Amino acid sequence: MYCLAIYIQSDLPSPEQIPSFEFSDKILHFFAYAVMGVLFYRAYQTLRIKDNLGMLTLLSMLSASLYGISDEIHQYFVPFRDADIMDVIADSLGAFCGVAFYHLWAVSKYRGQQTGDRGQK
Repeated sequence: MYCLAIYIQSDLPSPEQIPSFEFSDKILHFFAYAVMGVLFYRAYQTLRIKDNLGMLTLLSMLSASLYGISDEIHQYFVPFRDADIMDVIADSLGAFCGVAFYHLWAVSKYRGQQTGDRGQK
């Protein structure tokens, strides 16, 4: 659903009502793809690779980044939009940071539960 929402938004002419300051669109790209990276991570946790944390993290980052690239290619063909390599970089950095921070949070939460369980026995 999130990918569909990004696709629909990308299919519209560039929005004028978004507050504009230098690099504001890059910040929006960064956070949108940070969320997408986390969503891919959570989705991939339902697969057999869930125990391979390195593969889970890498695949999540790569999936979100590749979607960002495909989104920029899509925008190249949309009137009044353009493809921008800096948007791809912002998308990829957002995906990497979102997945990394979520992974670190999930691991620390898991370790905290494991320590808490041992203390209660």
